[in-house]
Amino acid sequence: MRKFTILLILPIFAFASSSETNYDIIERTLNFLLFFGILLYFAAKPLKQMYLNRINGIANKLETIQDKLQASKHKRDEAVKRVEEAKLNAASLIETARKEAVLISEKVKKDSEQEIANLEKSFKEQQEFEERKMTKVVVNEILNEVFAGDNLKVDQKELVNIILKKVS
Repeated sequence: MRKFTILLILPIFAFASSSETNYDIIERTLNFLLFFGILLYFAAKPLKQMYLNRINGIANKLETIQDKLQASKHKRDEAVKRVEEAKLNAASLIETARKEAVLISEKVKKDSEQEIANLEKSFKEQQEFEERKMTKVVVNEILNEVFAGDNLKVDQKELVNIILKKVS
């Protein structure tokens, strides 16, 4: 760095030493080319390295951006795949639900028909029971009336025969 500074200041001393106003373009051009050459000699490596570092930095950033882009594309593809799978699953679930609804409605219908049949059977049995009960009550009332009065006198043998006929 010290050499660089000295080389920058050296042409100033060269021009300061001449007292004549000589506008010689050749010496000035040679001085400028010499200055530029020395400057290029000392500054070329750091500038080149800085330029390469900048290129590498940009390339690395571009590579990371491309990696992120590929990762996001991969995630998007996976999301699309999951959406398609979800659609297929939803369609199969809907179909299964429809089948289950049909099966459940058929089961409810069968159970309802069975319950109605049981209720009708129970009603008929209850009706028969009530008819037998009424018959017993009516027969009992008639027999009580008949036996309560002295109009009918049945001896024991005839009563046993009547009962045996009814039983058999």
